[in-house]
Amino acid sequence: MRMPTKRPRHAITETPPVQEALDELRAELNGERIDFGELVTLGAREKLAQMRASEDRKVQLRHRLADRIRNREMVPLDLEAAEYVKRHGWANRDPAP
Repeated sequence: MRMPTKRPRHAITETPPVQEALDELRAELNGERIDFGELVTLGAREKLAQMRASEDRKVQLRHRLADRIRNREMVPLDLEAAEYVKRHGWANRDPAP
């Protein structure tokens, strides 16, 4: 029985990867009902943590590179990429050979 709600509803199709993950969970639950609300909450928080960690890592790398440049330390160069930009310019959208 559907309860009326003003909240969005979501449908999930058990594609092979989803089914595999849910089957593993079902096996551990020994017949207990899966709480999909809890799964979505946990998954959303985990995804957000991963995204934030990835962004933090990018910021750390940019700061480290900036420090190396300011301190005139050797910065690894991709000479092939530099030559490509020299020949084709920054605005060229063609992929590198």
